[in-house]
Amino acid sequence: MSPTSTSTSSPATSTGTSVFEIGKHKTLLLSVETTGSSLSALPPKPLLIATPSEAGEFPVLLLLHGYLFYNSFYSQLIQHIASHGFVVVAPQLYCVAGPDTTDEIKSAAAVTNWFSEGLDKVLPTNVLPNLSKIALSGHSRGGKAAFSLALGKTATPKSLKFSALIGIDPVDGMDKGKQTPPKVLTYVPNSFDLEMAVLVIGSGLGEVRKNPLFPPCAPKGVNHEDFYKECRKPACHFVAKDYGHVDMLDDDTKGIRGKSSYCLCKNGKSREPMRSFVGGIVVAFLRAYLEGDFSDLVGIRYGHEKVPLELQKVEFLD
Repeated sequence: MSPTSTSTSSPATSTGTSVFEIGKHKTLLLSVETTGSSLSALPPKPLLIATPSEAGEFPVLLLLHGYLFYNSFYSQLIQHIASHGFVVVAPQLYCVAGPDTTDEIKSAAAVTNWFSEGLDKVLPTNVLPNLSKIALSGHSRGGKAAFSLALGKTATPKSLKFSALIGIDPVDGMDKGKQTPPKVLTYVPNSFDLEMAVLVIGSGLGEVRKNPLFPPCAPKGVNHEDFYKECRKPACHFVAKDYGHVDMLDDDTKGIRGKSSYCLCKNGKSREPMRSFVGGIVVAFLRAYLEGDFSDLVGIRYGHEKVPLELQKVEFLD
């Protein structure tokens, strides 16, 4: 492990077989900084990495955080995914940002390019990232950035190819006609030319105001519904009925930004069910489109596998 990396063992060690439970792999949570390292290739942005701790070769998932959030707010979610046999990399793309997402898309591309130079050097001994199986994901504004990167809305060339794309309650601005640059949604059905499978996850409460002083966190016209409508097959869309836009974050999100996540968005009763659902459906999707095992995704689609919450919508383009 790199001298600039720190690690913590996952507190969850269950060996449950459901994708909605913690998987069989023990995990490590690594923090990799951009300075003060002996690494020959430093990452372009600070990274939080969740990885299996035992030897093996594992597919990689890049997760882009939401607007003004810290990557640490996703630590429980990414450990859930990693426990099922994936290396999850969550960069801190910025701490302060305006409405334009161009720089964070560029940074996400730079992090992806760094994978081939430095990712294996910061992982535990004998843990290898499979760079032929990389998925791209993002939450909220990070979802917009993920779609933008997949659609080539950056001048930074990518040296590696993504095989799957996941939008976790993606948002393309404040309202239809008030999209933040660069615009992603075109409002033309099936217009996204992505050449990869897409999973779009939505929150039923994301378009509901928490209070009259603030807009909803995932407004109609620029949310998951609109992203899914522009996808081509293969694509799938799952909406959690009674949960909100940030309910997949850690239970304890510290600081002013962490506290605001409980104040600005309409929330469900607790975060654990939504976090388990998001982690599980991501694992099922990745197994299907990175590893060719569709059993979990098919089971969830047809109601054969119990999910931890009520689904408002399940849609597939195939």
